Amino acid sequence: MAHYPLDHHLRQPYRLLAAASGLYLTVAGLLGVAASWGESFFGHGSDWALGLRFNPAGAWLSTLAGLAVLAAAALGGNVHHRVSMVLGWAIMAVSMVVLAAIQTDANFLNVSMVNVIVLALLGLVVLTAGLYGQVRTAGNRA
Repeated sequence: MAHYPLDHHLRQPYRLLAAASGLYLTVAGLLGVAASWGESFFGHGSDWALGLRFNPAGAWLSTLAGLAVLAAAALGGNVHHRVSMVLGWAIMAVSMVVLAAIQTDANFLNVSMVNVIVLALLGLVVLTAGLYGQVRTAGNRA
């Protein structure tokens, strides 16, 4: 079993950073939905929102991921710890998958290199927030 710090004194600032990351993903996704409205779902137009390139599929994925990160940060505690750990790894994995497909026909989310960098950084922020977000309960006494 991995050892994660319990009741770390910086868990609230990390949780705030995770919430800011979720807010960025949500707002960028919603602006991407508005900018790419009317396109085919997996189209290859060049619609940009907050520095990221979107098609409707990528915009909705970003919006849903951002809302999930925001919800976990709002709930806090061990829910935030577990959800942020999973979502942090998932966001980083998506960034690596789209990096591998960026110059191919498999780029179904219509991402650019900027998207890959931003997703990797946001994934690291969310993952780090999850690492330091665990709190002491009756089941995890030190």
